[in-house]
Amino acid sequence: MEADRMALVFVYGTLKRGFPNHSLLDDLIRDGDATFVAAGRTASAFPLVVGPLSIPFLIRLPGSGRSVSGDIYSLSPRGLARVDDLEGTHRGHYERLTLAVVPGTSGRDGAEADYEEAAAGAVEAEAYFAHRSYAEDMWRRNGERGLGSYSEEAARGYVRPKDRPPGTTFLGEVRRFLASPN
Repeated sequence: MEADRMALVFVYGTLKRGFPNHSLLDDLIRDGDATFVAAGRTASAFPLVVGPLSIPFLIRLPGSGRSVSGDIYSLSPRGLARVDDLEGTHRGHYERLTLAVVPGTSGRDGAEADYEEAAAGAVEAEAYFAHRSYAEDMWRRNGERGLGSYSEEAARGYVRPKDRPPGTTFLGEVRRFLASPN
């Protein structure tokens, strides 16, 4: 892997260590296409909400929501393509966009006392944001309340793509969720 071709990626949901889709990153690490860099947090507040099938969505509305915790990985172009496939970037599920993240400030215990000081050490990474075609509706559907972390509790109801009912689609589930009463 050539270092100059590597991309920093911030994962905040099912790809985090200990969560349902992390096995993809384990495979990429084993194949030499990914390296764990650090736990971290977004340098700015963003909405993080949970939608249908307990799927997490980061929404591109900087300043709304909270600073979000997650993990930072360095991915090769081949590794990035595999994660793009999982995240459905070519199918309108998510968009991979840049944001600033602060390594070493996971805040998993909820404490952010030294967070502002640490924000000076932010790096640019990419993250998977809810696609703009439904993102703001997802934020409104969740009462414009965001999480600081996708928790194990939130992930309990997560249904992996391979385990979803036949005939259902990601965007179909999103549309159904958005149309349902709160």
